Amino acid sequence: MSYSSVNTIWVLIGTALVFFMQAGFSLCEAGFTRAKNTGNILMKNLMDFCIGTPAFWLAGFGIMFGSGTALFGTIDPLIMGDYSHILPKGVPLWAFAVFQTVFCATASTIVSGAMAERTKFSAYCIYSASISLIIYPVSGHWIWGGGWLSQLGFHDFAGSTAVHMAGGVCAMIGAAILGPRIGKYDKNGKPRAILGHNITLAALGVFILWFCWFGFNGASTAGMDSDALAETAGRVFFNTNLSAAAACCTTLAVTWIRYQKPDVSMTYNAALAGLVGITAGCDALDSLGAAVTGLICGVVIVFAVEFFDKAVKIDDPVGAVSVHCVCGALGTVLTGFFATGITTEKGLCYGGGFRFLGIQCLGVLSVAAYAAIVITIVFLAIKHTIGLRASREDELAGLDVSEHGLLTAYAGFAMLPDTAAADEDGCVAVWGDVPVAEAVPVKKMPVFDDGTLKFTKIEIICKESRFEALKNAMMDIGITGMTVSHVLGCGVQKGRPEYYRGILVEANLLPKIQVDIVVSAVPVRKVIETAKKVLYTGHIGDGKIFVYGVDNVVKIRTGEEGYDALQDVE
Repeated sequence: MSYSSVNTIWVLIGTALVFFMQAGFSLCEAGFTRAKNTGNILMKNLMDFCIGTPAFWLAGFGIMFGSGTALFGTIDPLIMGDYSHILPKGVPLWAFAVFQTVFCATASTIVSGAMAERTKFSAYCIYSASISLIIYPVSGHWIWGGGWLSQLGFHDFAGSTAVHMAGGVCAMIGAAILGPRIGKYDKNGKPRAILGHNITLAALGVFILWFCWFGFNGASTAGMDSDALAETAGRVFFNTNLSAAAACCTTLAVTWIRYQKPDVSMTYNAALAGLVGITAGCDALDSLGAAVTGLICGVVIVFAVEFFDKAVKIDDPVGAVSVHCVCGALGTVLTGFFATGITTEKGLCYGGGFRFLGIQCLGVLSVAAYAAIVITIVFLAIKHTIGLRASREDELAGLDVSEHGLLTAYAGFAMLPDTAAADEDGCVAVWGDVPVAEAVPVKKMPVFDDGTLKFTKIEIICKESRFEALKNAMMDIGITGMTVSHVLGCGVQKGRPEYYRGILVEANLLPKIQVDIVVSAVPVRKVIETAKKVLYTGHIGDGKIFVYGVDNVVKIRTGEEGYDALQDVE
């Protein structure tokens, strides 16, 4: 077989671009989640590629592209078989194999975003390997490996269904089984916003993904050595870009109308929604069809995010289910409407019949059902063996430190405290596993309240993960003002040892929250006892409470002094 240098270079350039999508996914997911989980997310995006690569080499490639049956390829460890029947013209086996490997890794990484901030790292490694070994290769064989869907004429040019919807379905099932993050919903089931910590990282991640999508879709032509392929590649590039831009403009308008202001994170999600939506039919649609696809995805993404968040209560921190599952399925079906007949049958809107549209719908439903069944088995097996979800304490502290011993992914940078509520009833929820009587001995101290009107400053040092519970408790007893600082410190135990790249880190200063409160009307003892009940676990590190006398208080705005300065009365 003779090889084409042009086609091989084109495929390898596309491979490099699709590989770099891992950086985009890493930044996007990290930016849309909280700082205390950044290292965990970056680690997972590294490992799904590193686990997926040997898994696809050992079994996935053969299952996907082997000349077996219409349902299953072949078991071919190390890719030793003959794949000449499936190789693109002029492209050598190993170039094609590495191109398909990076696509497989993309399907795996989609899941990490929807299940972020509460999944055990060990569980993640197992289900990531499962996706690369069996889920993606089998459905991929149906679509791209000569399987039954490709024989029917199903069209998914670069993977709206094969990659994105398959990964999105796994993400949806996983997030549903896992349950929402602590504090995501109040007692009435109303969702709370848990803000991402760095919109700059998220934006950079989206731009990297948009850039790399030109390789994801464009290089799926698998060649550039003819006028027809060059023309197709140009159309693919143009449609890919147009759909993403149209989706962003649409979501901007929808959120502006719906929320009175254009939503930043939702609009960035819309860019990905438009890219995912056009991926199935980017070669088969004209520019009008691409624009309409982007417009529809731009509308749907807003309501899909709201639906999963509010209606079915699937907590998806980055919107992965809405972007990849919903818009991947939608884009594949829309190909059945808007295909012009250039590379496929004509779509319904261009004079084609219902047959092609029906095949597109059948493909979406069959892949979704297969992925859902297999990944449900995998997740339930993990849940009932090693466990799928991190413990409550680990989740509140952050997976960086609990799973990886990483005190912070932002050493040297001050970060805001986590403000997610802790799902607790009132201000007296003692949640430690060490009884008070068996914990660190406490000496009885004099009562501070002597019945006279005076000002007292109460300084509370506590864990970052307990701040929201403390804040709510203070407000419940009538505290109307407080000052909160992010501080570093240690007690007599001088922190705890941690390791970075095998070297001991002197972790003698740990991140804490300092809450300063000045009271007059509220009894000091009531504040102290409430804080103790909320913060107590019985373990070292619960914190300290300091009490100081205050000579006077002055309200700058009104000039009031003393008791009146602490009252919020006009």
